[in-house]
Amino acid sequence: MNKKLLLRSQDRVIAGVCGGIADYFDADPTLVRLLYAVLTICTAFSGILLYPILWIIMPER
Repeated sequence: MNKKLLLRSQDRVIAGVCGGIADYFDADPTLVRLLYAVLTICTAFSGILLYPILWIIMPER
């Protein structure tokens, strides 16, 4: 069985978090980044707090 791991991507803009999420879900990294930005703006900037946490928690590829 091939287990998928949530890892930070080498295709990075800042830290590879959104790229890693896109790799995990087999999605387009640009779409994930755009969706993350829109959700961050629309949800009282909770994404600003979540991104550094994910940066620390997600291991490097």
